Amino acid sequence: MSGWPSCKAKKVLKGLLRLGWQQKRCSGSHRILSHQGFPDFVFAFHDGQEIGPKMLARIAKHIGLRPTDL
Repeated sequence: MSGWPSCKAKKVLKGLLRLGWQQKRCSGSHRILSHQGFPDFVFAFHDGQEIGPKMLARIAKHIGLRPTDL
């Protein structure tokens, strides 16, 4: 078990923006996020889409997100 809950993409995006990630540009549902010290990250989810625990764990590995940040 990964320890991550499943949650809506809107909630995950809000948590990333609170952590200092900034949206560089947007094309449809694809948002390019940037943060100092990390490579750019493509967040490609619709706001109402449910993101499962496995996908959240993959996202967290790339951007330094923790379960408590949501």
